[in-house]
Amino acid sequence: MTSTPGSAGPTAVTTPPRPEARGRVPRFGRPVRLVHRGTAALTLLCVATAACLYVPQLAELVGRRHLVVTVHEWSGLLIPVPLLAGLFSRAVRGDVSRLNRFGPHDRTWLRAVRHRDHRPGSRPAGKFNAGQKLYAAWIAGAVPVMAGTGLLMWFTGPAPLMWRTGATFVHDWLALAIGIVLGGHIAMAYADPEARRGMRTGSVERRWARREHALWRIPADPAEPPEDR
Repeated sequence: MTSTPGSAGPTAVTTPPRPEARGRVPRFGRPVRLVHRGTAALTLLCVATAACLYVPQLAELVGRRHLVVTVHEWSGLLIPVPLLAGLFSRAVRGDVSRLNRFGPHDRTWLRAVRHRDHRPGSRPAGKFNAGQKLYAAWIAGAVPVMAGTGLLMWFTGPAPLMWRTGATFVHDWLALAIGIVLGGHIAMAYADPEARRGMRTGSVERRWARREHALWRIPADPAEPPEDR
């Protein structure tokens, strides 16, 4: 049966191609993105209130110290909640498992960074590079220490004076270190728009993925989900 111009039926209506068909691949599902956003919001709130407590100029500008202290305490205690809730998601558990694996290619990546080697292929990475894994490990270790020392400073009655003094020292200096590392993390994110887009929208360009995360096994078929080594 032949057709004449203008006689095409409903099946001829074009539909927009999926993001994968336009050269994009899925990178982060909604649960992962929600965990990241929730953790980031609580962390930034905790850092901002800490700055208001320790920088005199900000303390004078904001005022209401008791409210700032309360927000700081509760935002700090709630930082692990998004991740703990996200562990019910298979996607979140999968990414946590990938972040916990450190292989020979990660050591190669770190050596290339140390020697400022920017040659193509000099920094092999799976879904996450070695820098992202080290940052995740740093935050995972720092948050419980900050929570523990913060609780000792919050509930002063049961703890001896020596414990409270040590907790204050560790809490303050570790907070400064976290602020510096967090600033570096944000700077690295702003230096890579496609990485930010991946966390914001869930998908990245296939060319970017192959260039920056060559060991991330991206299938040729867009309908097949990517894998990681």
